Amino acid sequence: MDRQLIIETMVTHMTLEEKVGLMVHRAKGVSRFGIPDYNWWNEALHGVANNGEATVFPQAIGLAATFDDQLLYRIAEAISIEARAKFHAVGKEQAERFHRGLTFWAPNINIFRDPRWGRGQETYGEDPYLTSRMGTAYVRGLQGNDPYYLRAAACAKHFAVHSGPEGLRHTFDAQVSQKDLEETYLPAFKALVDAGVESVMGAYNRVNGEPACGSSYLLQHKLRGQWQFKGHVVSDCWAICDFHKNHKVTQDILESLALALKTGCDLNCGDAYYYLAEAVQKGYISEADIDRSVTRLLMTLDKLGLIHDDGPYQGIDLQQVNWEAHHSLALEAAEKSIVLLKNNGILPLNKEKLSYIYVTGPNATNIDALLGNYAGVSSNLQTILEAVVKEAGPEITVTYKKGCPLAEKRINPNDWASGVTKYADVTIAVVGRDISLEGEEGDAILSSTYGDFEDLDLSDEQLTYLQRLKESGKPLVVVLMGGAPICSPRLHELADAILMAWYPGQAGGTAVANILFGKKSPSGKLPVTFPKSVRQLPEFDNYAMQGRTYRYMDEEPLYPFGFGLSYTNMELVHGECRWSSAAQDELALSVQIKNTSIRDGEEVVQLYMHWADAPFVVPRWSLVEFIRLPLAAGEVKTIEFVLPLEHLRCIDPDGQAVLPTGRILFYAGFNSPISQSTVLGSQEGITMQIQRDKK
Repeated sequence: MDRQLIIETMVTHMTLEEKVGLMVHRAKGVSRFGIPDYNWWNEALHGVANNGEATVFPQAIGLAATFDDQLLYRIAEAISIEARAKFHAVGKEQAERFHRGLTFWAPNINIFRDPRWGRGQETYGEDPYLTSRMGTAYVRGLQGNDPYYLRAAACAKHFAVHSGPEGLRHTFDAQVSQKDLEETYLPAFKALVDAGVESVMGAYNRVNGEPACGSSYLLQHKLRGQWQFKGHVVSDCWAICDFHKNHKVTQDILESLALALKTGCDLNCGDAYYYLAEAVQKGYISEADIDRSVTRLLMTLDKLGLIHDDGPYQGIDLQQVNWEAHHSLALEAAEKSIVLLKNNGILPLNKEKLSYIYVTGPNATNIDALLGNYAGVSSNLQTILEAVVKEAGPEITVTYKKGCPLAEKRINPNDWASGVTKYADVTIAVVGRDISLEGEEGDAILSSTYGDFEDLDLSDEQLTYLQRLKESGKPLVVVLMGGAPICSPRLHELADAILMAWYPGQAGGTAVANILFGKKSPSGKLPVTFPKSVRQLPEFDNYAMQGRTYRYMDEEPLYPFGFGLSYTNMELVHGECRWSSAAQDELALSVQIKNTSIRDGEEVVQLYMHWADAPFVVPRWSLVEFIRLPLAAGEVKTIEFVLPLEHLRCIDPDGQAVLPTGRILFYAGFNSPISQSTVLGSQEGITMQIQRDKK
């Protein structure tokens, strides 16, 4: 018998009270139908969170820096296996306990449009295509490949147009054009719906006047209408109460829940839906509105095997979790995520030439700087100090002093910590931020701006300390940790080498040490532009994309999107672009890459497009393809990118997709083009051009 029909029949035999009990995040089950109590609220952004021992992978922004969606697929698969095993270990009767379920409110696929946003660390960066690729990989890995059953359920959040300021999220109305909606803010959500994501979470803010969790345009017109989404929609936590308390678009809680339910919000994280029965009795909603949502929710539970106790994932237990393999996966991800921003030749460190290493800085021993937000816990956490000491071995002297705070405290002018550098062969300073300074509203306990930033530079305390360290004249290697761009031209001039390590997870210390000592060559790429300062940015609460990200930024950044150095020397030596057929419906672009160095390495080849003859404003450049590939020393490889014409659509001012005609420029390189003029004269990448006739 069709499972949907079984669920629909089941719902018709439930009381109103039973149905209402299923529609809040701490759902009350219906035992006579085999439906357990269940808590829908579970987190797995970069590992199973808040549920005991679990592998902690790099924060999402670090995973994006790998530019490796196949790696992210394997990570999501590992997360779901651990989640399944832990779920079965406690039994579904324990599923109502906090964070022990199988419905995960991840990934966060909002666009990191402004580097001041503290929650940008949860995203896959500023580019819609990169976000789509990484997000769909996460969904497929987490949910499994069975045509009906789910190993775990993923959730695309926060729908939509949500990226700060954190302090205004409960009141803010994001005014955005149709062009920016279709070009920037919605493509990743559409991609995840096409990939079969099981749920979508609405955002706190309004979008063009409508609260996102009660938006007829977003939830009905786009999600259910144009995109034909079949899963369930959940509100962000207590967002429905914002309708009347903060957005002032409704009068009271009954009007708010009615708006949310009728526009398609099926599940309430919060307490608004406790009033559903009263809303039915008073005529705000009908019981048919409730039946529709309950059916969707029960379909998700059935796909997870929680109603009929069946499906291919019931046998996963803790004995089947290959923890060592997952730990190795966490190390691989951390190594691939680290971005080398500067190197004057000091890296990699040569142990044969070192007798004394000084490790300093507030993040050298900081566990919070490994984790990031929405993190789980692991018994395998290793700090950077511990990993450097282990890698250096007993023959090399390693000393440590914290040296300075992350922020808010003045440095003693007579501090001894900076003076140690005169004895050391090299100083490794581990600085940046941690989750006490950046993140979600309420979590960043030391932030006066709700986890966001007013200044993107390092704190004055840290810069002053680094300046004193450099006064010794000895080499200074800086390891930056954090989830957002740390933009410091002064630091770039000061340091001999700079690594951006993000929040690298449980294996972060080992990964940094492996990069520092040359056991691995750095290969991470920036998934977000690092501007020179906030002065290069539009106002934070302006959601128009003009002037933002590498696609529309007018000024030269400190480090461009896609940037990352290596210990190897890779060159693109040849490129071709042609139509695959006379119909001009598919492009074939090939580039040849050569490793001209004496060591093996990995490189991310990035392909960007610009419609030169567009009759309306289009992005300066847009990422349309990328591939990460290993190359042995001296090896040459040819890469072919095949692009369907549909993949080249540009968005006009009315939000309509238009196929380009005339000249189309492509740039293949190792980071995004800074400007068209510099690219056309660049020796590092290859520019190709093709003409498409009008049909």
